[in-house]
Amino acid sequence: MSFKAVALLALATGFATVANAQSGTGTTTRYWDCCKPSCSWGGKALVSSPVQQCDKNNSPLTGGDSNQSACNGGDAYMCADQTPQVNPSNPLQAFGFAAANVGGASESDTCCGCYELTFTSTSLATAGKSMIVQVTNTGSDLVQNQFDLAFPGGGVGIFNACSNQYGSFPLGAQYGGITDGSLCDQYPAALQAGCKFRFGWFEGADNPTVSYKKVTCPAALTAKTGCVRNGEGTTGSSGASASSSTVAAASSSSSTSAYQAPSSSTTTTTVAPTTTTTTVAPSSSAATTTLSTYQSASTTTTDVPSSSAATTTLSTYQSPSTTTTTSAAGATTTTSASLSAYTPPANSSSSKTHKSHKTHKTTTTTSAGASAASDCGVQYVTLYDL
Repeated sequence: MSFKAVALLALATGFATVANAQSGTGTTTRYWDCCKPSCSWGGKALVSSPVQQCDKNNSPLTGGDSNQSACNGGDAYMCADQTPQVNPSNPLQAFGFAAANVGGASESDTCCGCYELTFTSTSLATAGKSMIVQVTNTGSDLVQNQFDLAFPGGGVGIFNACSNQYGSFPLGAQYGGITDGSLCDQYPAALQAGCKFRFGWFEGADNPTVSYKKVTCPAALTAKTGCVRNGEGTTGSSGASASSSTVAAASSSSSTSAYQAPSSSTTTTTVAPTTTTTTVAPSSSAATTTLSTYQSASTTTTDVPSSSAATTTLSTYQSPSTTTTTSAAGATTTTSASLSAYTPPANSSSSKTHKSHKTHKTTTTTSAGASAASDCGVQYVTLYDL
């Protein structure tokens, strides 16, 4: 076989391995050996950081590769919170961790990657359950497409750091662990929930088969390991959704904008304006201009259905200060503004907007021939920016 043929065969094999690491069918087993996870060592894959490792008391360890695994006489262990849990958004799905051999791919292809396992045997398949696991470990005793689920009480396998970390408690068989869920009550407190998960949500299923596919890791898993594969990101969040928080903020705060036709029923109360009077003496008439500046009105907004035929704004003004106007002929006119009500044109809208009025100008003009006895009196014209 030529060198070119060998190279092409190797390339094809590599492509097949990567493809197999994306989806396929496989088997599951279970374990919990308390050892530092293989993916906790640096350089295993292109990730944000290696999988979190813990000390004997389950406190996060720093120091990286300087911490040797407890299975080799060191002080680094698997963190107790890297145990399974039910997806809070889907009771038929769970999150967890696993040692895995996926499609024969290397750790550089699988460390901190996530796979959705859909159960194809046992009562889990009947119930339609699935599990998303993050790969945190590997094992020389794993066969191709085997997911060794990290369940406390699932058996220590070829290594055992649990007795050193927690002392004596029922470990069960070396492979398979305990078979009686009541023994979980004798486990260290940090491991009890994970142990009971196996006999609860997992229904005590014994090594069910699965179909698997590569998926984006849930944040619920990466938050525990601190490990995200470069370029893959995470899904899910523990905070409130952006839409709900935005609505809450909009309903509890007021905004200031130029006045437009209101889109919902609004009652506006405007405090007494400050009045400035400027007298101009032209040759034919004397004009008095009154500039009213209104303070920001407190606004209460009530949404109306989109089918509503009209919206109504009622503005009530307190009595402004008295205005005295002197004409060029020497006549003196004293007026007081009366209370007025303004109703804008009918308008149909369903948008939710808080409004406030811009400053607007009120102009009063008295002709040179006007007198106090005139039937017309002084007219006030109010301009609204609509």
